[in-house]
Amino acid sequence: MSNLAQSPLQSDLDIAPLLLPTQVLRNDSEALAAAHALAQAARLQAGLRDRQRKLPWAEIEQFTRSGLGSISIPREYGGPQVSFVTLAEVFAIISAVDPALGQIPQNHFGILHVLQGAASESQKKQLFQSVLDGWRIGNGGPERGTKNTLDVKARISAEGDGFVINGQKFYSTGALFAHWVAVKALDDEGRQVMAFVRRGTPGLRIVDDWSGFGQRTTASGTVLLNNVPVDADLVVPIWRLGQTPGIQGAVSQLIQAAIDAGIARGALDDTISFVRERSRPWIDAKVERASDDLYVIADIGKLKIELHAAEALLRKAGQVLDQVSAAPITAHSAARASIAVAQAKVLTTEVSLQVSEKLFELAGSRATLAEFNLDRHWRNARVHTLHDPVRWKYHAVGAWHLNGTLPARHSWI
Repeated sequence: MSNLAQSPLQSDLDIAPLLLPTQVLRNDSEALAAAHALAQAARLQAGLRDRQRKLPWAEIEQFTRSGLGSISIPREYGGPQVSFVTLAEVFAIISAVDPALGQIPQNHFGILHVLQGAASESQKKQLFQSVLDGWRIGNGGPERGTKNTLDVKARISAEGDGFVINGQKFYSTGALFAHWVAVKALDDEGRQVMAFVRRGTPGLRIVDDWSGFGQRTTASGTVLLNNVPVDADLVVPIWRLGQTPGIQGAVSQLIQAAIDAGIARGALDDTISFVRERSRPWIDAKVERASDDLYVIADIGKLKIELHAAEALLRKAGQVLDQVSAAPITAHSAARASIAVAQAKVLTTEVSLQVSEKLFELAGSRATLAEFNLDRHWRNARVHTLHDPVRWKYHAVGAWHLNGTLPARHSWI
């Protein structure tokens, strides 16, 4: 166990989650099996959690106990380092049942990859070991009221042997469930750093004020930081990531695309089940079952093809990331990874929205009844796909293929 694994800290503002027993999975097959087991358990009350905005604590705890939280940690630090293909499939499997449960650890994995490129050796050892011991990482990056999503107002200043952070965050997915909150802030020289704040640290407060009409149970709300102390060895200079080519953005986007693919899978599965079991055929179809309606059959076929195309591009993007990460990363190889993921993200975005809307046309009026809560698929797709606009993915892909223009270097491409 890490020396960080002590009794939970707490202050008058924040209480850390319990540190649970966990395991380290050995390979990709075990990771996929754990994802299927979690999905099976999470399926039981996914609709009820959405309806009641009930946070998925039991499911997140199963995620931790299963060892899924450490599947991307490099082998040299004790992790299984599963392939990016497997990482994406793990998220798709979970998100097909409950995309909020899929989104909660998304930043956990994105941040783990950031550490590989920006953290010192001692920081990697400390933070990777904490995750192997069952610690979860939550997001404290985005802010409201800034010029754009890259703009940061939070400040970190030297004080004594360490630092203090002041600021306010929003869209803080995973923070409420986490043991670490990874906070982006500007240092005294105006450079962006990522500070790892232990839950329960005085001055830290997490507010569950997320009110989005989709992804309701992600708790993607506010993090308040009022003179929050941080150890110097827990401040990572992420500004250095901009100096060399990397795939941090592509890795983050791969997981986002996988969540959308999962939403589409879940929505299409529910469409097929409803048509088979509950829908009535239209009178002019002259058939006994809705599932024998020629137009319904054709539309299901079309949606399946489009979903399979999106999944194929998602898998291809994972393969490209596996290839690129296996060699020294160049500007060209990093761009190749970003473009591959962007192509997948376009299709997963579009198919998640299309399937979740088409569900009602094919399933019929009864599918709109609140008792079935099938609108959650569209609400989840609509909210999650707003993370970054796919119109800019089209632009990046076109500029790459037409003019050889490298995509921007940030977390959204």
